[in-house]
Amino acid sequence: MLAGAALALFLAAAPVDQPPLPTVPQSAEIQLKVERDGALSVVEAISVPDGVTMDRRVPLRVAAPHHRDRRYHVRDVVVEGSGNAQVDADAFTVHLTGTSIVRYTVDGAVADSRVTWEPAGGWSTDLKFVRASFAAPEIPIAVDCLVDASPCAAAQIDHAGLTRFSEQNLPAGRRMTATVELPAGTVPENEDLVPAKTLAGAFVVTTPVAWAWAAFGALLLAAASWVLLARRRSFHVKATLPGGSFHVKATGEFASPAGVLPGHAGLLLHGRAGPADLAATVLDLVVRNYVWVTDGSRLLRRNPPDEHLTPFERAVFDAVLPGESVTLAELRQRHVELPLAELAADLAGRGWLATGRLRRAGIRVVFYGVFLTVLLALTAGYAQLGVIVVLAGAAAVAVSAALPARRRAGDEVARRLHGVAEELASARPKDLDKLQRELVFSRALPYASALGELGPWVAAFDGLKHPPPVYWHDGDITPDQAGSFATALVGTFAAARRGRLLATAAADTGSHPPAGKPGGAEPS
Repeated sequence: MLAGAALALFLAAAPVDQPPLPTVPQSAEIQLKVERDGALSVVEAISVPDGVTMDRRVPLRVAAPHHRDRRYHVRDVVVEGSGNAQVDADAFTVHLTGTSIVRYTVDGAVADSRVTWEPAGGWSTDLKFVRASFAAPEIPIAVDCLVDASPCAAAQIDHAGLTRFSEQNLPAGRRMTATVELPAGTVPENEDLVPAKTLAGAFVVTTPVAWAWAAFGALLLAAASWVLLARRRSFHVKATLPGGSFHVKATGEFASPAGVLPGHAGLLLHGRAGPADLAATVLDLVVRNYVWVTDGSRLLRRNPPDEHLTPFERAVFDAVLPGESVTLAELRQRHVELPLAELAADLAGRGWLATGRLRRAGIRVVFYGVFLTVLLALTAGYAQLGVIVVLAGAAAVAVSAALPARRRAGDEVARRLHGVAEELASARPKDLDKLQRELVFSRALPYASALGELGPWVAAFDGLKHPPPVYWHDGDITPDQAGSFATALVGTFAAARRGRLLATAAADTGSHPPAGKPGGAEPS
């Protein structure tokens, strides 16, 4: 009684815009006022009978369309009387043990010129009577009041422009929600929409996600430009003819540009390697004295492989000559293949071909993105950030596939190889002395075979009055015969490859190779 009398005396001296103390026990008089900055000021006068405790819980995060939640922010809470109030991230709670006045300010109540708030509801006990008023800088256009999904007892705008709501016998737990529509531009909007705490809400586009998509789009444009420029550069490689793309050292030895090997030519120039590159590698081993050729086209081990051979050359040496000797006929049956993995690794190690690191990194990023998507979807939301990471990894894999295999340094070597081919096609052996002719003819022979200029190169030296001898053959042969051996070597590996393909096709279909052609290979 004393508390009620003290509160009545306080209300008598209070400002005129403060609600009157409820005359009905266990009831509420509420006053709402939207300020010009969009903040909603609320004053609630709650009549709590003696011996009764009243608790209220107002959710500050409510469901909104499109998998979003609307958040309200309550601040400046003051409780005058017996009780207390608390605000956390998701709820505003009030605990009263006597008649009290609760003052607070709500941010986030204005959206599309509509002010929405829950003036009463969520009480632990029934309210016998609820009356509320709403004031704004402009007279409202429309008003709506619901108790859960049912209309309130009264909701109207009076002749003075003041909006009033009322409800009788509001059951415990039920909620009274008021919405007032104001003229457009009366107060600024301050609605705070966040993704809902659901799986679908985790994938809602938010401002950070939108910026991330924009950055991803810019990255895609940059990557596409990079790919186009790189492909244009790689597909427009022209011959470079400096003062000799290949040259003859003072010792009379042929020197290839940048140390490129004959077996590199196919993969470096055309992106593929085959029997011609295998034959050129074997011929290069012959002219470098690792292999000796006898009459009858038999190949013999001459010197063991050493540190001067690359891994792919060593692999070719071991595949062609696992023993001490082999004939071309035997090679045709053996189905020797060029070791592409070692060859590609050699070119990548020289910086001429891409290493595939971008592709491998992209695959790892895809898996990281999948993990991040699941993690964000189950925790903080913003799961589209993980989706963007997945797409970024996939884009890296696509860029790796679209980029030309040759790097810029490889393009330069390719230009010089084209220059070598042109010089081989227009060779002038008369400009060399006799010793140089012998060494340069044989040393450049594998390059002429690999670059498709074997005919002009051989003809230029065979047409000399005194053709140079061939030092790597057991017999006394001419440059033309050396060219014939090189051609036979290419034909041997090409026939072996055809035989392997025919044998594979026959095994797949259950048929047999043609009679007289074991393994489908041509007779030697």
